[in-house]
Amino acid sequence: MTAKTQALLQTALDLSPDERAELIDRLCQSFDAESEEDIDRLWAQEAEERVRALDAGLIDTVPAEEVFEKLQR
Repeated sequence: MTAKTQALLQTALDLSPDERAELIDRLCQSFDAESEEDIDRLWAQEAEERVRALDAGLIDTVPAEEVFEKLQR
């Protein structure tokens, strides 16, 4: 790691957790070639496919109470 990168890392580590999370998000976005519109379209497509699969009985569901009980254990 270069001295410049090391200094930048130290500055980033001094940020609040929320600021670090935002920085991470922005850095990760910089690697994405797809636009936000493309991502939104893909998520909408995924949601529609999941609804169709649910309606067709291809997906098993679990009641929320069961999920939360499992998480608390």
